[in-house]
Amino acid sequence: MITKTFLAGALLCLPISAARAQSADVNSIWTIRGENDVVSTAARGSDQNYTAGEEFGWMSGTNRGPDVANDLSHSLWGDGTVRVGLTLTQQLFTPSNKALLVPNPRDRPYAGYDFLTGILLHDTANTRDTLSLSLGVIGPLAQGGESQNGFHTLIKDAHAHGWSHQLPNEAAVEVLDQRTWRMPIGQLAGLEADVLPALAVGVGTVRDYAQASTIVRIGQGLDNDFGVTRIRPGISGGDAYGASDHVSWYVFAGAGGQAVARDAFLDGNLFSRSAHVGHLPFVGEWEAGLGIIWRGVRLSYVQTWQTAEFRHQSPAQFSFGSMALSVRF
Repeated sequence: MITKTFLAGALLCLPISAARAQSADVNSIWTIRGENDVVSTAARGSDQNYTAGEEFGWMSGTNRGPDVANDLSHSLWGDGTVRVGLTLTQQLFTPSNKALLVPNPRDRPYAGYDFLTGILLHDTANTRDTLSLSLGVIGPLAQGGESQNGFHTLIKDAHAHGWSHQLPNEAAVEVLDQRTWRMPIGQLAGLEADVLPALAVGVGTVRDYAQASTIVRIGQGLDNDFGVTRIRPGISGGDAYGASDHVSWYVFAGAGGQAVARDAFLDGNLFSRSAHVGHLPFVGEWEAGLGIIWRGVRLSYVQTWQTAEFRHQSPAQFSFGSMALSVRF
């Protein structure tokens, strides 16, 4: 399976083939996503732990990728529609006290992470499989300090002073395999309800973890997607969705848990000495939000609450918000 996983990631980097199969959905999907702890229940406010993430993504129409990617998808998962995609992402991690010139060694290290992800997505009527390969860099090359302090200069906020102590440069690779099931519950008074259980496994030099989650949704037009998206790791339904002439909408709530074997942003660099605090083996999270789809546009918001990821984390519960806008054309 690992061999197939890396092969799939490599195939996603190939140019799109001129020979295409007949497509049920020719439209690409473009997504911009932002995550930030500014909307936080943390007692000390924002800019700590996973403090910010930005992502720009593209997803092909169905069966519009390279023929070899379509063939691989069908060999792995059988009949269904296939999409390929690319995302470019930056994530920033900081300790709770950003005023210190020398960070507290018992708090999480400063870290920036930039990465490019190739995605292979396979849908059936009620399942979605996602296989992805991410390549990137952790450290000063990711420009985390410049990004955070540059934005703080723009909004006239205090700078984070400890970025000179961030994790050193290191190449990064992550592989993710996830399946999501869509299980309708029923309808009442024009409203639909369903459940979205999901299982995911991630391995690489950045994180090694397994995740299980369940989302419950109530709304209309639930078969247009598999839930809204977040920057991984975390509960995420994927960027692909269907178009509708009528407004499709839903509110949702759910919970999940991760069994974590390694997290570079806590355990430090894999191939060199660096600051580290050591991860906790289990992390729980809860989320709630809404999604709206109308005439090819999807807008979503998710608020996420997480348990502590490392010992001495203060406050022990952490929260951040995620907003995404997707457009089909």
